[in-house]
Amino acid sequence: MPTYDFPQDLRDAQIALHRTRTTLERCAAGLPWAADPMAGRQAERQLRSDYRSGTADRPGRTPEQCDEVSRLRKQLLDLSITVTNHPYWTTVDRSGAVDVRAAPEHAHKRVATDGAP
Repeated sequence: MPTYDFPQDLRDAQIALHRTRTTLERCAAGLPWAADPMAGRQAERQLRSDYRSGTADRPGRTPEQCDEVSRLRKQLLDLSITVTNHPYWTTVDRSGAVDVRAAPEHAHKRVATDGAP
């Protein structure tokens, strides 16, 4: 795999992008399913059955949780724009642009293993 000499600010932005995405995923995983509170419901009893389907009340998210998700999404969008529109990309030859653009995602792994014995 070829190596590229990416500017440090591009590497930092890429790492921050990954960390923010991970933080958003972890934050969202612990949130209630419904953003807004929803009352539960109980369906009618079905013919020839005693089973009644239904759902419990859904509390929804708190304003603080909604603010945190919004903040992380905005940060993720800003970092995506920073990485995508970095001036370094204007110096890349168009014929190999796809490979070069994919490389920063793994650059932090290479830096960590470069110092390994």
